[in-house]
Amino acid sequence: MTASPDFVFGYIPFWIVAYGTAVVAWSCVGRFMLELFLPPNSSNYILRWFHLLTQWAVVGVRVFTPALFHTRYLLLITAYWAFVVRFVLTTILLNYGLVPLVSKGAAP
Repeated sequence: MTASPDFVFGYIPFWIVAYGTAVVAWSCVGRFMLELFLPPNSSNYILRWFHLLTQWAVVGVRVFTPALFHTRYLLLITAYWAFVVRFVLTTILLNYGLVPLVSKGAAP
């Protein structure tokens, strides 16, 4: 019987992908919600942190998003793409065995 890797340190690529993309996606959603009530250049510290965490991703998505979409919705489009990237990369990592499994299946 082989020893399974450590649950935390044995799957570092998965944790980086999972938590990194989740932070970007949910920060985009939070920033969108806050900008409904606050001006975009507000001095609110939460909005400034959301801006710091997400602005690089928004600029990246703006490059290939058609100008048809209003800039207000660009945050939601960025969140969508972050979730898509998370799903695709997690699937790829699963195929390489780099995702911790909840169950190893029934042992004989």
